[in-house]
Amino acid sequence: MTKRLVQGNEAVLLGAIRAGAGYYAGYPISPSSEILAQASQYAAGHPEFRFLQAEDEIASANAIMGASLAGAKSFTATSGPGFSLMQEAIGYGHKIGIPAVVVNVMRVGPATGMPTMPGQGDLAQSRYGSTGDYTSFAFYPSTVAECYEYTIHAFNAAEESRSPVIILSDAFLGHLNEVVDLDEIKVPVVKRTIPPLASGGTRLFSGVATYADGEPATADSDEYIRQYEEMREMRRKVAERYAFHEFGWNKASDTLVIAFGITRRVAQPLAPYFALFRPIRIWPTLDEELGAIAPRYKKIIVIEGSDGQYANVVERMLLRRVERVPLLGGRMSLEAIREGLDRIGMLPKESSTAAAEAPAEDGAKAPAKPKAKAPAKVG
Repeated sequence: MTKRLVQGNEAVLLGAIRAGAGYYAGYPISPSSEILAQASQYAAGHPEFRFLQAEDEIASANAIMGASLAGAKSFTATSGPGFSLMQEAIGYGHKIGIPAVVVNVMRVGPATGMPTMPGQGDLAQSRYGSTGDYTSFAFYPSTVAECYEYTIHAFNAAEESRSPVIILSDAFLGHLNEVVDLDEIKVPVVKRTIPPLASGGTRLFSGVATYADGEPATADSDEYIRQYEEMREMRRKVAERYAFHEFGWNKASDTLVIAFGITRRVAQPLAPYFALFRPIRIWPTLDEELGAIAPRYKKIIVIEGSDGQYANVVERMLLRRVERVPLLGGRMSLEAIREGLDRIGMLPKESSTAAAEAPAEDGAKAPAKPKAKAPAKVG
């Protein structure tokens, strides 16, 4: 076991390799480009790992879908503008049932936006970016070690749900360097069970609604509903095994802070004053987990790097109003959080004896793990 300095983007690549990834296709874009560069370097020394620098993000996303159908665990990495271009391929992956992983190292948008500044404005897009109804999976780590750990979980969830899975990161987390021992992180790996192309038999991979025999079903609403509900239920059961979250800080407080990704790290000095709920599985939403915790608290504050994208979701989940501290324009700092809390009249008085003596939990505790059974067919 060796501790060493690891960057967040590098940890994502190492997690993908540990999960059995055999194919990477991508196009350079800040702040995710280190994943592409290091994937290229890894491929140069490992011929079994295939690498493609495609002409753009559209080609990259379609390439990993094709590689997955051909039998390889595959992934790509991008940021906001590239993620937008990938949505058609991601929707196709959901329709056909293709396991793949897409890493979105977020920056400030829309469009080209602020390429070197961190943002969290792609949450809604990671759920609703493509057309129609489908079940999205997205995980958002907060540490370099978690970038490694939850990338493995993302590949596992992709195999089990037979769908594209999103890893969300951001410019700060992707470029964060921490001393970690990745060998200490033990996550079982779900093996590929889908037979690859050209392995016998005839299969149809059409984005158009079809019957099992390949005949078009574009006018059969009943068949569409049957297929959709069957897939939705299967993916709901898979999601139950990945209900990752953290509940901590000062649980005796009357106020619950919801923060995730890098904002949870930035907000750490608030631990003596507030309780914390950190969703790691962003999609599907953690309705039961948050619903069991929220009633204990008189007030709820959502701190996020967007203008209420997750706060809106929380209000829908809980059917109650929440306070909002948006960190916009890349201003993800403790100062910006304090200013936001002050604007809504919830800045804690740090000289308060009661607040100073309140028991604070160790913010570095491991996130809560789901109680469900371990994924099947692991190796």
